[in-house]
Amino acid sequence: MGNTNFFYLLGALLVLLLGTPLAHDLGMGDEPLARGVLVTLLLLIGAWSLKGGGHYFLAGMAIAVVGIVCNALAVNMELVIFRYCSILALLGFLLVAISFTLRQVVFGTEMNVNRLVGAICVFLLLGLIWSLAYALVELIAPGSFKGFSSGRGPGEDSSWQYFSFVTLTTLGYGDITPVSATARSLAFLQAVAGQFYVAVLVAGLVSAYISDRRGS
Repeated sequence: MGNTNFFYLLGALLVLLLGTPLAHDLGMGDEPLARGVLVTLLLLIGAWSLKGGGHYFLAGMAIAVVGIVCNALAVNMELVIFRYCSILALLGFLLVAISFTLRQVVFGTEMNVNRLVGAICVFLLLGLIWSLAYALVELIAPGSFKGFSSGRGPGEDSSWQYFSFVTLTTLGYGDITPVSATARSLAFLQAVAGQFYVAVLVAGLVSAYISDRRGS
């Protein structure tokens, strides 16, 4: 993992997760444009964080380019097809990123802070991936969720990120709830994945890190 710095990926994820709701709260005149800039930053910085990952880096760069183009078209045009393509491209990039990061975290031989940061990135990536899956479900079958009151389309604000991480951490506030069978299935699968990930992988990594520090 010498060529991999997960701090870059973590920074890119935080830019999107914190920047999107901040842009909304600041009342920016064109929220889709603001989110488009944030997604572009995520794709650019995220792709760079895969440097040294071989075919993962090439795949990430290719998808990032497609995602940036589709995202620009989705912001400037009203055609729903570009919104689909933008979400699918971002989803594809996040799947590449989580595959690479999880591989490094699970099979890495060196225990250090960078590896722990990678584990945090995987958790954040899980939340983002599911948020996009929820947005796609709502786009394909409107009314799959109850409580979504934004005037923007699904996936264009922070509501789906919020719902995803509330589900991932099993907080379950209930202000946004899944209604359709597909939406409910995604929700309980995410809850199971989140608890399993924290209980098994993160706990194991922290324990190994502490043991490694005591032994050195």
